[in-house]
Amino acid sequence: MNRCVLKTASIVLCLTGILLARPALAYTLEEFRFDDPKRGAEFRDLIAELRCVVCQNESLAGSQASVAQDLRREIYRRMQEGQTREQIIDFLVARYGEFILYDPPLKPSTVLIWLGPLVLVGAGGYLFIRTLKRKQTEPEPDDLTEEERTRLYQLLPQAEPGQKVCKG
Repeated sequence: MNRCVLKTASIVLCLTGILLARPALAYTLEEFRFDDPKRGAEFRDLIAELRCVVCQNESLAGSQASVAQDLRREIYRRMQEGQTREQIIDFLVARYGEFILYDPPLKPSTVLIWLGPLVLVGAGGYLFIRTLKRKQTEPEPDDLTEEERTRLYQLLPQAEPGQKVCKG
C-alpha cells in the first residue's frame, strides 16, 4: 500500500515539475547575443515596444507564441544585418499594419484611438454634472390631488392646511 502511494506521488511530482518547467523552457532572450551591449539593449527595447500579433496584449518580449518567437528572430537577424530601428519598424508595419505598434503615430486614421477615451470621459463628466444640476433645480413633483391632500391633513392632526408635510 505504501509503495503504491509513493509511486503515485513520485509520478505526480514528476508531471508537476515538467508542467512548471515548460514555460521557463519556452524561450529566453539569451539566444540573442550582440557584440555591442548597446545594440542588445536596443533589441530588448524594440521587442518590448512591439505587440504580439497573436496575443494582442503582450509585447513581443513577453509573448510565448511561436509567431512572437519568429518575429524576435527576424528582428534579431535584421539587426545583425545592420538595419536601423526605423527600417525594422517600417518592415513590420508594412507586413502587419500599425496594429503591431503599442504607440501608433497620431494620424487621421488613429485619431479615434488617441482622443476617443478623452472624448468619452469628457462626455460622461458633462452628462453627470448636467444631471446633478437638473436634480438640484427641479422641484419635487407634487403628485397629490387636492382631495388627497385634504384627507392627509385630516389624518395628521398636528399638520395645518398649507403646512409642508414631509414625504416618505
